[in-house]
Amino acid sequence: MKNKTFALAAIGFALFLSGCELGPKVTEQTGPRGSGMNQVVDKDLIKPAAYIPPPPYPLEPDNGGPRASETYQNVKVLGDLSTDEFNRLMLSLNDWVVPKNASEERAGCNYCHNPENMASDEIYTKGVARQMLVMTRNINANWKSHVQNTGVTCYTCHRGNAIPAYYWSNPKPDSLTIRGKKHNQNTPDKTVGYASLPSNIYEPYFARAVDIRVGSTDAYRVTPTGAPMRNAEHTYGLMMRFSGALGVNCTYCHNSNNFGDWKSSRPQRVTAWYGIRMVRQANNEHITPITSLFPTNRLGSQGDPFKINCMTCHQGVNKPLGGISMLKDHPALAGVRGPVAGAPVPVPPVIKPVASLVGPAKVARP
Repeated sequence: MKNKTFALAAIGFALFLSGCELGPKVTEQTGPRGSGMNQVVDKDLIKPAAYIPPPPYPLEPDNGGPRASETYQNVKVLGDLSTDEFNRLMLSLNDWVVPKNASEERAGCNYCHNPENMASDEIYTKGVARQMLVMTRNINANWKSHVQNTGVTCYTCHRGNAIPAYYWSNPKPDSLTIRGKKHNQNTPDKTVGYASLPSNIYEPYFARAVDIRVGSTDAYRVTPTGAPMRNAEHTYGLMMRFSGALGVNCTYCHNSNNFGDWKSSRPQRVTAWYGIRMVRQANNEHITPITSLFPTNRLGSQGDPFKINCMTCHQGVNKPLGGISMLKDHPALAGVRGPVAGAPVPVPPVIKPVASLVGPAKVARP
């Protein structure tokens, strides 16, 4: 009987441990002592340094020679570059998006161009690439509040794939069954850490500007500010996605003593606040407007294009590509250097610079 009891206890202990994350951990204190603001990282999940493709050849100083728009026909976005820098960037785009060994039907230059007439717009990917270049330049020039001076390039998202590995589109609405509608929840989903939280978390916050702030000082929300308490599950689901996308826990941005308090939050929360708005603008002003360019197989189940979220760039680490900037080798993507005919660069919403952690609360709270 004693042996049987011991065996059952051992099995129970093993089952208990099966719900834990085993293996060595790395803990870093990121907040004041005693605040519990520590980052705990599983060593087994630490990703190796990302591969950064080198530029095709050294860039010669711009000697003021012919611009790309003067050398080539139908250059609508990068016409402000010198011909040499333009050619060099085109070679880099091949490596970043569709290298010649890609599984796409067309690869290299032919992915966007008709080799018999390079100026032709007949291949839809050329129009898409134009808008993506405008978007990249806009992010680097106008969203330093999120990307700082590190910036982004096409490789940040694509990494050798014609379609970035991480994207989203509007989910298919639940069908009405005898049990009613599930409203895209109560089914374990990878998007929200396999919890039964609502999985349709992207569209409200990364397309529409739904208020994410559900915290309240009232037992029952009686003030008109903030989101209704029924949105708490969506808020928590989005936070779960942030955690997975950046490979961090909640205290990377928040002080768990008071999640809603900006004064005790880390500076990373401000960066994330701007990041939500940057992603929303990219989806609404750069991707959705070119929906008509995409073929059916490049659209979601509801006919909308594949859009971006935090995971698209971060891919499991708090700084995309380990924080390595590629702009020093590709300054053409840092921003427009002068007026370019036919390149409608959207202007982001006016957001005042944040002087302190209290700043965003004075402008608008997420």
